[in-house]
Amino acid sequence: MSGTGYASCHHGEILQGVFLDARGRRCAALVTLPLTGLGTRADAVLRPGTQRHSVDPPDRTKALRAATLTLRECRARRPQVALGGLELRLSGDVPLGLGMGSSSSDVIAAVRAVADACGLRLPSRTVARIAVRAERASDPLMLDGRPLLFAQREGRVLEVLGEALPPAVVVGCALGAGRPVDTLSLPAPACGDDEVRAYERLRSLLRRAVAEGDTRLLGHVSTESARRAQQVLRQPEFDRLTRVAERTGAVGVQIAHSGSVAGLLFDPAATDLKARLRRCAAALGHEGILVTRTFTTRPSAEHPTPLTPPTHLTPLTSFTSSEESRHGRAHRRRDRTARPDTPGRRAHLSAL
Repeated sequence: MSGTGYASCHHGEILQGVFLDARGRRCAALVTLPLTGLGTRADAVLRPGTQRHSVDPPDRTKALRAATLTLRECRARRPQVALGGLELRLSGDVPLGLGMGSSSSDVIAAVRAVADACGLRLPSRTVARIAVRAERASDPLMLDGRPLLFAQREGRVLEVLGEALPPAVVVGCALGAGRPVDTLSLPAPACGDDEVRAYERLRSLLRRAVAEGDTRLLGHVSTESARRAQQVLRQPEFDRLTRVAERTGAVGVQIAHSGSVAGLLFDPAATDLKARLRRCAAALGHEGILVTRTFTTRPSAEHPTPLTPPTHLTPLTSFTSSEESRHGRAHRRRDRTARPDTPGRRAHLSAL
């Protein structure tokens, strides 16, 4: 029995910190910046006649752990599923260690592939639970791409902030010359009363930015969140990044709070946008910051006039088919209920 699964990645966080849940309990949570075009494909083969479990590449042990947990979950839901051997193969193009959710992408693709091999579609809340068990914390890549405040260590949604992030054009880059970051070695951020109040204020502002489609307010929230993260990350290029943003008219910056990927956010309605993007890329290069890709937070339908990228930018390649179609046979039905805990078809982000 065989199955396939796919999961995309993200481009770091818009907001990450410590918040209060509905019961007033402190909870680490984040809002990611979705990024389509990069992801992980998993192929799973179940072999009931053996007990051997393997993964290729062999260092993807979290994905193999998730696949094993998924097999047990499927057995509990469908007793005719035979427990036995498992072969998992992962392929994809998500850079490792940059804070783009490569580990979560591997894990979620593996869960979907094993479920597909068992002829099941697991609810996204179940996928989240398995992902957290497999890697201790998970990004919300199993959900539908709406802006969510997601408790990454508990695998649950604290708040659906709205239907879509405000429109923005993002010039992506990598700090630290793109070197991977060992997130487990980072010290725990402070979470006193003052910090929680500050993050709750940013949460309120982000909620308003989403409701009003306010790109400038989105940039303010992401910049403030990034500044607070510097207490732990201490990226030496961060001040240069913000200076480039100010000089080129960006509304703000965003970073991976557990990696080196970053982005400068521009209002798509700004005058001379293409010239601003070119100046931004040139200024980043002058500061020794690697430029990676340019993309938007909204589907291409909202930007009928495509923008020509600077020649030294790597454009983001958008997939023409839905992400849902890559999840395997068991994931091809289109009768899902649109809820915060239900994975849906993700809106494509435009390449520029």
